[in-house]
Amino acid sequence: MNEAQYQHKLEELFVRFPSVQKTGFGDAYKPGLAHMEAFGALLGHPDGEFRTVHVAGTNGKGSVANMLASALAATGLKVGLYTSPHILDFRERMRILDAGSDGPARMIGKEEVWDFICRWEKTFDELDLSFFEITTGMAFRWFADEEVDLAVIEVGLGGRLDSTNIITPEVCVVTSIGLDHCAMLGDTRAAIAGEKAGIFKPGVPAVVGTRDDETAPVFEAAAAAVGCPLFFADAYFGGQGNCSADPSAFAKSSAIPLSSSNSLISGMDLQGEWQEENLRTVMTVLGVMGVETTDEVLQAIAHTARRMDFHGRWEMLRREPDMLCDIGHNPPALARNFAQLQQYLSEGRYDILIMVYGVMADKDLDGIIPLMPREAVWIAVAPDTPRAMKADVLYGRLRESLPGEVLFGGSVADGLALALDIARSETPEKALIYIGGSTFVVSEAVVYLSHE
Repeated sequence: MNEAQYQHKLEELFVRFPSVQKTGFGDAYKPGLAHMEAFGALLGHPDGEFRTVHVAGTNGKGSVANMLASALAATGLKVGLYTSPHILDFRERMRILDAGSDGPARMIGKEEVWDFICRWEKTFDELDLSFFEITTGMAFRWFADEEVDLAVIEVGLGGRLDSTNIITPEVCVVTSIGLDHCAMLGDTRAAIAGEKAGIFKPGVPAVVGTRDDETAPVFEAAAAAVGCPLFFADAYFGGQGNCSADPSAFAKSSAIPLSSSNSLISGMDLQGEWQEENLRTVMTVLGVMGVETTDEVLQAIAHTARRMDFHGRWEMLRREPDMLCDIGHNPPALARNFAQLQQYLSEGRYDILIMVYGVMADKDLDGIIPLMPREAVWIAVAPDTPRAMKADVLYGRLRESLPGEVLFGGSVADGLALALDIARSETPEKALIYIGGSTFVVSEAVVYLSHE
């Protein structure tokens, strides 16, 4: 196998088995576990060869999964991590942090990808597998072959019918509930919570990030139905509400108090105000698992981005002008992102905010526009994917909805070039360029900046 052969084989996989990331849910999403269970059996049930933690949620699940993997590796475990989507390299979805390693986590090798596809590609067709089922099987088989002690497995979509839900983990985690992918998961937060709670297993502790009146009854009913203890993270770290699990069981754990976690937040390389909520969830999971939060564990959490080679979450790409990117794409995530950007302006940290923004055509733009900072300069772009809203369509929508300056960028590269010209014509050290709205926008921006 040479590089050209590898790239051709990988591209063939994307074409034959479209991914949600490339084509959207209409062609790529195949809910249900039957095909995955059949594939897992042919693979030798690799997910039974290592311990797992299962992480679902509308937002925050990637950050929580990476923090957990980093923390657990610091306890002396060899830890696998399966996440999606990827930003630049398909292999980002499958990573291992070896026990004793300070990172960065290593991705699955190209040889392993090549060998897996070549060995099983006839089976892909015979079982009519989705792209995500193929990658899930690949990850599980690689983790087993590498003899990981534990793997943190991120749900792809929902939970109940997600391909990853064939595992029986040590802890089930739901980070947050928001309105996203409503056509597949339901059009209320309660309905979506029911899909996420579908990962709950009999006797397996379940941790939910926050308790609220709309979703808590759903989680409590689901936990009661399967017979599992349920922990709401905010109930133990300064939040409100009760928990259906025995509080004394958690009191015996060694998770650190919120006062200590607050000091940790300021030193984390995963930035963004919402990381406090994610950190609270991580600490609760570690407590439920009985993990001692030593200095090594705390430092591993603080340096999650570096250790796990984790990108695209409130990540500063450059300085002067500052260029910040984030893959948040739904109203709950963008509400937090935009509010923090607005706060930067209010505090005087920046004099000008330039938004390089693109969105997928199936996203709730009507729900996003009211959240957008009005003082910003907006540059409408479209990444190179059929799923994207055309740049001229987005430009028109923003022009009619926002009072400030809205510019047509076209491609992500052209939009970034325009943003840089504007920032450099002002005072670069007082300008902030935000790049977001889609994983694809961030991915193309990173590639462009690596050559700019």
